[in-house]
Amino acid sequence: MASRPVIVMPDAVAVVGDYLRSALAAAGEAVPVVSRIPTPRPKAFVRLERLGGFSPTPVTDRARLDVHAWAPSEYQAHDLCALVRGVLGAIPGVRGGVTVYSVTEVGGPMWLPDSESGQPRYAFAAEIHMRGRVLDTPKSA
Repeated sequence: MASRPVIVMPDAVAVVGDYLRSALAAAGEAVPVVSRIPTPRPKAFVRLERLGGFSPTPVTDRARLDVHAWAPSEYQAHDLCALVRGVLGAIPGVRGGVTVYSVTEVGGPMWLPDSESGQPRYAFAAEIHMRGRVLDTPKSA
């Protein structure tokens, strides 16, 4: 009996984070893109957080990501969020060796001031559909 291949899903936060760093810098907005809030906090930054998702097929993952944009003012936070939202729409393709099929917004931008720091923040949610990779496993005898 043939064994099924082992499929490993990509780290969606890492794939999207690498893409956004490059895309934001190319758009003239080179801000940190992180998975955890840095200490000390930069004046402006973007945080990605995976909040679940699902595998629609045995070889793909649809990661749900919350995307938060902090900046010195409400208007700057809005504009940074809008820029991230725009460039994220162009992510389909091969990114860092990972095939990204699509991005679907599941929650539009919302004003979400940071309750701990008081720093202005906007956020939105998206699902990123990407392909896993087959894990090379030794063949059994």
